[in-house]
Amino acid sequence: MNAVNGLAKTCSEPSVFRPVEGPEEERESVFIRYGEGIAAAVCGALTLVAWLGESTWGWVSTLLYVLAYVIGGYAKGREGILTLAQERKLDVNLLMIIAAVGAAAIGYWLEGAVLIFIFALSGAMEQVAEGKSRKDLSSLMEMKPETALRVDGQRQQVVPIEELRVGDRVLIRPGSRIPADGRVIEGRSAVNQASITGESLPVDKGEGDEVYAGTMNGRGSLLVEVTRLADDSLFSKIIRLVEKAQSEVPHSQQVIERMERWYVTSVLVVTGILMTVPPLLFSWNWSDSFYRAMVFLVVASPCAVMASIMPTVLSAMSNGARKGVLFKGSMVLEGLAGVKVVAFDKTGTLTEGRLQVTDVIPVGEHGEEEILRIAATIESVSEHPIAQAIVAQARQRGMEIERPTRFESMTGSGVVAEWKGGTWKAGKPAFVTDGEWTGENGRIIGRLEKEGKTVVGIASERGVVGWIALQDRIRPEAKEAVSRLKRMGIRVVMLTGDRRSTGEAIGARVGVDEVHAELLPEDKVRMIKELEMKYGRVAMAGDGVNDAPALATASVGIAMGRAGTDVALDVADVVLMNDDLDRVATTLSLGRRSRTVIVQNLAFASLVIFSLILANFGGHISLPFGVVGHEGSTILVILNGLRLLR
Repeated sequence: MNAVNGLAKTCSEPSVFRPVEGPEEERESVFIRYGEGIAAAVCGALTLVAWLGESTWGWVSTLLYVLAYVIGGYAKGREGILTLAQERKLDVNLLMIIAAVGAAAIGYWLEGAVLIFIFALSGAMEQVAEGKSRKDLSSLMEMKPETALRVDGQRQQVVPIEELRVGDRVLIRPGSRIPADGRVIEGRSAVNQASITGESLPVDKGEGDEVYAGTMNGRGSLLVEVTRLADDSLFSKIIRLVEKAQSEVPHSQQVIERMERWYVTSVLVVTGILMTVPPLLFSWNWSDSFYRAMVFLVVASPCAVMASIMPTVLSAMSNGARKGVLFKGSMVLEGLAGVKVVAFDKTGTLTEGRLQVTDVIPVGEHGEEEILRIAATIESVSEHPIAQAIVAQARQRGMEIERPTRFESMTGSGVVAEWKGGTWKAGKPAFVTDGEWTGENGRIIGRLEKEGKTVVGIASERGVVGWIALQDRIRPEAKEAVSRLKRMGIRVVMLTGDRRSTGEAIGARVGVDEVHAELLPEDKVRMIKELEMKYGRVAMAGDGVNDAPALATASVGIAMGRAGTDVALDVADVVLMNDDLDRVATTLSLGRRSRTVIVQNLAFASLVIFSLILANFGGHISLPFGVVGHEGSTILVILNGLRLLR
C-alpha cells in the first residue's frame, strides 16, 4: 500500500480526463439537442401574437404567420425536400408542409400555422425520446478515459490508453477513471461501477480483484495490472453495442416506412381528385372543393402512425439501460415480446461459478476443523478449483496452512502428498478408497451426491478420515428470478453440462420446470431447437464459451455482462451488465410492454385517421378540427410511448 501512496504523492502529470468542452461547443450541442423544440416554441408564440392582432394589424399579422410557417416548418420541410431530391420519395414531412401552404392559400392562415406548430411540437417530442435514449445508452461514451498513468519501476508516464499492453502497470489515483480492464495488485479502494454494471453502490476492490475501464475510482489509490487491450475491454465492447443499437430500426418500423411512400402518393392523388372532380361532376364550387381537399390532406396524413413505434422503442431501450440491461438493437425488443420459454445455463448463470465448501464430515478420530486443516495443507500447492475452494474455506476460518513435503497430482483422480512423515490422499471417493466403500462411508457419499454436491475424500495410510462436500453457490436472486418468470406465464428450463444429480438438485432449489443435464454445446443447440418447436420462442441466458452456440441459436440470447466471456457477449442480443438474474424478467416485461404500447398506438392512430376521413367526406369536419384531431393524435401516441421511460 505504501508503494501506491508514494506513487500517488509524486505524480504531477495532467488529469486522465478529457478536456471539458468550451462554451462554443456547448452552445452548439444545446442548439442541436433542442433545436426543434425551440423552433416549435417560437412558431407557437408567433402564431399566438398573429392571431391576437389579426383584426387590427393587417399585413403585419400575415407577416407573423409567414415567419411562423418558416421557423416552425423549416426542419421538417428541409427533411421532406431532401428525401424527395435524394431518394425520389414523398414522405409525411412534405405532405404536412403542402397541407399548411394549401390552408394558407385559401385564407386559413391560423389553421395552417397551428398545423405547423403541432407538427413541429410532435417532432420535438420524438427528438426528446430519442435524445433520452441516446443519453441513457451512450452517456458512458463520455466517460471514456483517453490517457493512463503507466508505472515502470519508479518511472511514471502519461500515455494514451491505446499504447497500454497486457501486463503493464497503471496507477489509478483517487477520483480518477480506470483506463483499462485489469487486476488490482496493490491498494484498496471503493470503485463506482454504475456506468458498466448498473450497481448503485461502489464496490470494494483489493488485491486480486478485477476492475473495468471507464469506472470511477473512490478515495483510495490502486496499482492495476492491465489484462486487456483498450479495444478488447468490456467498456469498448459496450460502446460498440451501443453504436449498433442506435443505428438499427425495428422491423415493424421498416414495414411502415416502406408503406409510407405509397400511402403519401395515394393521399396526394386523392387530394388532386377532390380538388378537380367534384366541381366538374357534382356542381361543387371550386372553393368548397379545394377546402375539402385540404382537410383530407391534413387528416389523411400518417403522422400518428409514423410516430407509433420509434418513441416507444427508444423509451424502452432507455429504461433498460438505466437498469443495467443493454439491447444490441431495437429489433431485439420485438423478439422479446413473444418469448414463451427461458433456458438458463447453470454454472455462472443460475450459480456464481465458484465452488464453496458446504460440508466437512469427520470419519474416525479427527474433528471437523482438523479434517479441513489437513485437506487444505494437502491441496495448498494445487491449482485445481476444488483445491482452491478448500484452501479458501480454511483461510476464511483463520487456519494456519502448512505445505506438504512432497506433492503429486493424479490427473482426474486427486492428489498424493507427504506431510509430517505420513502419506495422505485427497480426491474422488473411488481414489481414496481404492474403489471400495460400504457402510457409513457409502451412506455419506450417497447422500451428498444426491444433493448434487461434489465429494472429496481425505485418507491417511490407515484409511479414510473424512469427507468434504463442495457445491457451486446458487445466486441469491436466482430463486426469485425464476419465480417471477413463472408468474409471467413463461416456462423456465435449465441446460447444463454437469451431472444429472447436480443439475436436478440445483434445479429443484431454484424451482425450474425442466432440467436437461450432461449436455455438450451441440446438445444445448439441439435442446433450444426442440423447445422452440414444442413451446414457441426461446430466450437463452448464459455466460460461457460453451453457451455461445445456444445463445446464437435462440430467438433471443441473453449474456451475463460482468461474468460473461467475450464470445458470449459477442453473440448475445441482450447483455445484463450487473449479472442480476431478476433483470431477465425485467427485459421480457419491457419487450411485452413495448409491444402492447405499439399495438395501442397503431390501433388508435388508424382509427383516428379513418374516422376523420369519413367525417370529411360527409362534410362534417372543419379544417381547424381536422388539424387538432390529426396532430393531437400524433402527440398522444408519442406521450403513450414515452410512458416506457418510467
